[in-house]
Amino acid sequence: YIYGHNSLEENRFKSISDFKFCMKCRSEVELEWKGVHFGIVPYWEGQKEDKKISIYLWNRPETEQVFDNADDALDYMVGSDRLRDVITQVTVLNRTI
Repeated sequence: YIYGHNSLEENRFKSISDFKFCMKCRSEVELEWKGVHFGIVPYWEGQKEDKKISIYLWNRPETEQVFDNADDALDYMVGSDRLRDVITQVTVLNRTI
């Protein structure tokens, strides 16, 4: 369980596969990219078997977007950048795995 004890470099996603594994483990992530602060958390819709992913601008729940899986979540637009293109470059402030 990693949360707040690692350096930013240790929290960084090393690859898209690293991000996908994190999402598969139902992790919670707090990120920043070009001044945009956002969160990624598991989304429970009814059954725990639903493995959807919620992404939202920090402290703005009305901006929530729900994705069916990590591949879809990687298409999330962070400003003018697609998450897939910057996931290894974003600042990971906290992550639970």
